[in-house]
Amino acid sequence: MNFYLSAVDEQLRHPDDKPTIGIILCKGRNEVIVEYALRDSSKPMGVAQYQLSAALPPQLEDALPTAAEFAREFPLMSVVKLRIEIERAVRDLADKRGVAFDRPTGIMKMLRDLHRNGSVPSSTEQMLDALHTMNEATHGMDVDPETAERAVEIGTIFLGELQKLNTDE
Repeated sequence: MNFYLSAVDEQLRHPDDKPTIGIILCKGRNEVIVEYALRDSSKPMGVAQYQLSAALPPQLEDALPTAAEFAREFPLMSVVKLRIEIERAVRDLADKRGVAFDRPTGIMKMLRDLHRNGSVPSSTEQMLDALHTMNEATHGMDVDPETAERAVEIGTIFLGELQKLNTDE
């Protein structure tokens, strides 16, 4: 903390500002550790215990969307999240199999290159069909909820197969 206070005072503080104050928030408080940690420090620091609350303060509840409003606004977030996980797993498999890409490459190209290498999951063909739906969702296009659900089912199976291939190395 002393380091950060010194850095802020040196780099950010204006001549007419008062010295920076450090506040350390702790989930628990051990008096002995606090005493030794702050004994030789000449900078103003405070230590306080905090407790996380599951409930939002009322002033924030009104300012934030409800879970239902959020789900209506972003119904396809699970599709987008799954697509990202799949792309990472495909990239990991490509790296492990020595299929190198010199720049960011889409899932389809990576899968084609892995296919040539003989390293694709058995559900790849189904995944390529589902990928069309995932790409539409990723780019903010309207996607039928049933189609999105089917894409998630196929993508989840495909991701499991990818993860198995990645751990079999």
